[in-house]
Amino acid sequence: MKEGERVLLVDKRGKRYLVKVEDREFHTDLGILKLGELIGKPYGSRIETHKGETFVALKPDINDIIAKMKRGPQIVHPKDAGIIIAYAGISPGDTVIEAGAGSGALTIFLANTVGPQGRVISYEVRKDFYEIAKRNIELAGFSERVTLKNKNIYDGIDEESADHIVLDLPQPENVLPYAVEVLRPGGYFVAYTPCMNQVHRFFQAFQEYRDHFMRPRVVEVLVREHEVKKECMRPKTTMLAHTGYITFLRKL
Repeated sequence: MKEGERVLLVDKRGKRYLVKVEDREFHTDLGILKLGELIGKPYGSRIETHKGETFVALKPDINDIIAKMKRGPQIVHPKDAGIIIAYAGISPGDTVIEAGAGSGALTIFLANTVGPQGRVISYEVRKDFYEIAKRNIELAGFSERVTLKNKNIYDGIDEESADHIVLDLPQPENVLPYAVEVLRPGGYFVAYTPCMNQVHRFFQAFQEYRDHFMRPRVVEVLVREHEVKKECMRPKTTMLAHTGYITFLRKL
């Protein structure tokens, strides 16, 4: 671990802390940690508080960063981000245009997938959300592969071409005229919308452009965890159910 890097500290309860490695004290309810002791040590090392409580230092992944980053609007949940990336076949080296960056969670997932050779161009119309997303993308270390624009994509797309277009917008149908011109053949147009009437409105507008795309696909992702104990295994009484409808269109 190097000075200035961020690490994930995990205590005996499983509580997580995302901190920067530097020569300072970090106060917790289990005692005070001297973060400078981590410099030069490998990930997985243990550090003790002045009370003798032990923490393990791990390299944070993007889920850790998203869990701890500053929030503005509601984020696209990992269960939805995962299926967007999988069903659209988003791959290393791709160029993805995104709109509705919000807090930047989906932007970070996309940037992690396209890799250092890919690009994510993200449009966000609100200045306050733009600033939150910018800070979170910097926190994730993806500033070099993400171009963030404080612009309204409903007014047009600056780029001449893209492998995929991914939207978290209330009216994704407004982007269809630009997508027809910008999206490469075989690429995906993905619209994430929370309400059924938005999907219906989108499909009404889509009829004008249906000759440019393959047959649409709409999915919803539900996640149910299970409790596993020695004497019993059963579904948890609560689950992560509806968050949004995801529409996939593939360009012909």
